[in-house]
This record gives sequence, C-alpha cells and structure tokens, in this order.
Amino acid sequence: MAVTIKSEREIDLMRKSCQILAKVHNELGQAIEPGMSTLDIDRLGEKLIRGYGCIPNFLHYNGYPASVCVSVNDEVVHGIPRADRILQEGDIVSLDAGLIYKGYHSDAARTYGVGKISQEAQQLIDETRNSFFEGIKKAKAGNHLHDISNAIDAYISKFGYGIVRDLVGHGIGTALHEDPQIPNFAQRRRGVKLQPGMTLAIEPMINMGRCDVEWLDDDWTVVTEDGSLSAHYENTILITDGEPEILTLL
Repeated sequence: MAVTIKSEREIDLMRKSCQILAKVHNELGQAIEPGMSTLDIDRLGEKLIRGYGCIPNFLHYNGYPASVCVSVNDEVVHGIPRADRILQEGDIVSLDAGLIYKGYHSDAARTYGVGKISQEAQQLIDETRNSFFEGIKKAKAGNHLHDISNAIDAYISKFGYGIVRDLVGHGIGTALHEDPQIPNFAQRRRGVKLQPGMTLAIEPMINMGRCDVEWLDDDWTVVTEDGSLSAHYENTILITDGEPEILTLL
C-alpha cells in the first residue's frame, strides 16, 4: 500500500479544491426544498462547480452519469439523479460531490432533511455527523489509521445503528480514490501509521436499521436491505503535526 504524502504546494492546491467544494455544498444545502427533483440538485451542483472553474470529478467516473450523487431515504450512496424523483416533505437526502481544481480532487458528503423531518431521522443525521468528528479525534500523526475506524464504531454502535461495511473512506489527491481504504467499523489490525501530509476522505455511512446493503439494477444506487433510512457525512482532511485540518469545511 502506497499512501501519498503531499508537499506544501500540493496541500495548498488540495486546500483550494476543498474550499470550493465546501462552498458548493453550502449552496446546495440551502437550495434543497420539497418539490425539487434530484436532477435539479445535480444540475445546480454541476453549474456551481463549473462556475468556480473546476471539473466535477464524479461525472463519468467509472461510468457514473451525474456530477452529484443524490440518495434519498433508504438510498445509502450513489443515487442517480432523475427528473421524476421528487423530494417530499419529511424525506432525507444525502449529497455526495467532489471536484477537480488544477489536478487535485476534493470529496465531501452531507445529509439534509427536506422540510420538516421526524425526530428519529434528525438524530440519525446528527449522530452520523458526530461520528465523523469522534473519528478524527484519532486522526493525528503517530496514531494508526484504524484508530479512526475504531473511534467511529465505538461512538455509533451505542445508538443501535448499522455501520455500512461494504463501502469505506479512502485516500485522495491527484486521484479521487487513493490508498488507503478507511473502514468506518472496528478493525483488529492497526492499519498504516498516520503521517503529516496524508489527505484522507473520512465518510461514515450509517443506517437506522441493520448494516446490510444491496445494489439496485442500475449497478450504482446502494440501498439499505431492510428499507431503513441511511445518512452519510464526509470530509476531506489533512493529517498535520497537530490536530487534523478539515479541508472541506468553511
């Protein structure tokens, strides 16, 4: 496994890429409302990304047909935007998006409520986000990669939620997916030692029910096997000599 260590120049470019993506996510989050189609969200996302002079890195990635993965309710990730998929009051929607700035990738995901949502759905969204922040408390030079995984698992398991095991986080840089893979569930092995200059996409995907997922016939959309709601929260982070830097937050 070759985990790339970024130079100061590369970190500056990663930082810029991620800051633009953070702005895109903020604008998308503010735009979400009942009556929008998931295709509306994708079109807005692509317009914003290109408006900043960047390239949507998801578009045509391994054949994926859109710029923003838009996943509703029991869809975990990689939902394909459609004109006939209309957001309804009470839905939850996960947006996963990334972009390329001067050859450097960024990646982040957020889950939002559509209008007024149930208390249970809001808690799932909140705790999924909280699990990310619990995980990155361990994202320090000298610790090991799976310290992050174990911390996410330790935090989320007390709620009785299912941690998706079929999909994991990843390194990121001049490619969208680099080594290492980063599970969100407890590991027996320690994983690589964390070093300053590593850039990682940490992304807990948490189901209200069981952890089991399945792929729909489109070969992209991942859904919970039991039909329960799922939430997703992701940021690209930088390992430093001190606390990790969250690159995709403004």
